[in-house]
Amino acid sequence: MVFFPNAKINIGLQITAKRPDGFHNLESCFYPVPLNDLLEIIPASETSFTLGGVAIPGDISSNLCVRAYERLKQDFGLPPVRIHLHKLIPIGAGLGGGSADAAFTLRLLNEQFMLGLSVEQLENYARELGSDCAFFIQNRPMYCFEKGDQFAEIEVSLNGYTLVLIYPNLAISTAEAYAGVRPHQPAASLRALLQAPLETWKDTIQNDFEKSLFSKYPILGSLKQELYDLGALYASMSGSGSTIYGIFAQPVELPAHFDTYQVWQKTL
Repeated sequence: MVFFPNAKINIGLQITAKRPDGFHNLESCFYPVPLNDLLEIIPASETSFTLGGVAIPGDISSNLCVRAYERLKQDFGLPPVRIHLHKLIPIGAGLGGGSADAAFTLRLLNEQFMLGLSVEQLENYARELGSDCAFFIQNRPMYCFEKGDQFAEIEVSLNGYTLVLIYPNLAISTAEAYAGVRPHQPAASLRALLQAPLETWKDTIQNDFEKSLFSKYPILGSLKQELYDLGALYASMSGSGSTIYGIFAQPVELPAHFDTYQVWQKTL
């Protein structure tokens, strides 16, 4: 069976508190976007994991896909499988690629071996793997809070808009990003701000990671400004990574120097 784990963007991101467990509470709108990895799981005589496409640093045995399989194996005695991940979503980009791969592994195994797990059960397994993972079980626009693993319905749609993603070949780790933020209670509820017209978001909705990371990596702020100069209705950093995205009313001709980055443009 083959699945296509997709990326997400964050529309607004507020870091509201440091938790006793060392994590942070946040508020954000997670929005799925059709930039995909490829994940294949097939029966095998012994369990193996192979990787293609974008290289993932670290021990391959600690990959989130492997951890997802091992976690379900504990409870359901799964037979051996061969897992192959072809990675296209950049690393350290704030697009949730690793989290999506883990969640889709859970979903695929649940379907392939007819485990009968509910959405709620799959989300609970996903929460054990990472804060963003549970979002990709339902994989639809959600208002996310606490560690980013609790959800509420929200009416946000980018249908018909053109999304431009720019990954400037720079990986930012979650630890690095969080080291520069100071939690605070926002003056206005992000959830309320998101209900206003998209054209107002430029002046009201922020990503709290931008302040420290734009100072450390000036290219990020420059790219955001360039997207606004090109006519973006809203532009932002995504999550705690280095991807800068812009939302446009229609497709846009991008400058030639953007060819030095990884750029993706799609009308949703």
